[in-house]
Amino acid sequence: MYSHRISIPLAACLLAHVAFAAPTCGGHGNKDTMIVSPAWLADHLKDPNLVILTIGDKAEYEKEHIPGALHITLNDISTPMVDGQLMLELLPADQLQKVFAGFGITNSSRIVLYMSKDWISPTTRVYLTLDAMGLGAQTSILDGGFRGWKEEGRPATAEVRAPRAGELKLCPQSDVIATADYVHENVKHSGVAIIDARNTPFYTGERAGRNHNGSSQRAGHIPGAATIPFDSLIDEKGYFLKPEQLRAKFAAAGAKAGDRVVSYCHIGQQATVVYFTARYLGYDARLFDGSFEDWNAHADWAVEK
Repeated sequence: MYSHRISIPLAACLLAHVAFAAPTCGGHGNKDTMIVSPAWLADHLKDPNLVILTIGDKAEYEKEHIPGALHITLNDISTPMVDGQLMLELLPADQLQKVFAGFGITNSSRIVLYMSKDWISPTTRVYLTLDAMGLGAQTSILDGGFRGWKEEGRPATAEVRAPRAGELKLCPQSDVIATADYVHENVKHSGVAIIDARNTPFYTGERAGRNHNGSSQRAGHIPGAATIPFDSLIDEKGYFLKPEQLRAKFAAAGAKAGDRVVSYCHIGQQATVVYFTARYLGYDARLFDGSFEDWNAHADWAVEK
């Protein structure tokens, strides 16, 4: 539908517009819908169904943002940091329905997410949440984020618009989140590629992570997991690598065509970059939402270095 990072032809723009015009719920995005260029977004800024969400520092948003964009935070869409429970877990669907409807999202909306600076993993975490609620097929991430938008000379504003609540029906998807038990049962299982999205020193066990209460975790990774550091999937300017480069990363990690890719990190944020790119490449992707914090809490489950 469009070439990576290249302005798409008018016909393709119209096809993309029509594809997202009808009310929908369910299904997932693909390589033709999940990433849009600044040129595509500029051509669709006046689309009445368009909802743009900024992820990043609130002060940066208030200073300038893409016209019409609203600011969303992970606190809006995930569980808080409370002792005795995992953090950054998905909220119940009824709570998420109120949050997303409050941003003016409807089942007819075309949703575009963008990072204000370098917040790629919070951006993909918002995408995952929308995907889990059945809105992934109508949601995209702006390639290069706000930096790429500004570098192309696109307009910005400090005007903050008041959202108008939308009528929204969610249909939560059962093929987005992997439970701890599922991961444990599929360690070193043929057809399931478990990917550690943390930075390399945590994967190797050179460094031990910490729980959100400050306590230390065991050093190492889930047995049989391969490594794809989340920040290796974008370039220094915040653009996703080209599809063939992304595919090579997954192939090097042992993920084969037809495999189910299950990603994890510290608490379920960085791993959403792997989840997003795996979906983009056509893998059957899952996120281990509790991630290593959840795995580490099971003292009898092994950890490899």
